[in-house]
Amino acid sequence: MTHGIVVFLGPSCDHITAREILDAEYRPPARRGDITAAVNAGATIIALIDGVFFQESAVAHREILAALRAGVRVVGASSMGALRAAELDSLGMEGVGEIYRAYREGRLVADDEVALVFDPETFVPLSEPLVNIRATLQQALEYGVIDAAAAGGLLDAAKGLYFPERTYDAVVEAAAGTVDPGVLARFAAFAAEHAVDQKRKDAMLALERIRDLAGCVEPTGSTIPPGAL
Repeated sequence: MTHGIVVFLGPSCDHITAREILDAEYRPPARRGDITAAVNAGATIIALIDGVFFQESAVAHREILAALRAGVRVVGASSMGALRAAELDSLGMEGVGEIYRAYREGRLVADDEVALVFDPETFVPLSEPLVNIRATLQQALEYGVIDAAAAGGLLDAAKGLYFPERTYDAVVEAAAGTVDPGVLARFAAFAAEHAVDQKRKDAMLALERIRDLAGCVEPTGSTIPPGAL
């Protein structure tokens, strides 16, 4: 195991980019029991970024808490990691990134905000998570591509789609009739060139955070108390 660091990562960020940021053992999106297995294998820092929830049983809160009790530093971000960190940060799990903060502050509530479908072999996303659509709409609004009314209509259209069906083309199509066709065309062109991948941004921030933490973990696995860094 590389330096005792295990990262559960799939569609949020490609592994080539991830390895350029952090030397670690990279594992697929976490399933129930995977955190426990990593701890038993000697992990001292665990990054929970991606995890399954639709196909199989999701990572349980109790296994993260057991890891924390064992002295393992657990960092969450971007996707399943952001959800679990928002739920467990008061108990020692560390959250990183905008998506984590949005859940922690109650600006995001539903699990399907981070949900997507992906190729199980390559981890390439096959749909667009709602958190990314929100970020892209916000940027389009700031750039003057759309106005607030159009942003609201497009967001409502995105929310109305089942998460595996969410793509920018599908969102634009679903908003037809409620948003001006010219505005829809401008947004579609903007999204094709300037879509915001917030999950990738947060995943990269988490890897950078763990890179910084790596020198702050005792060889025994005990961790520096929160707030000491």
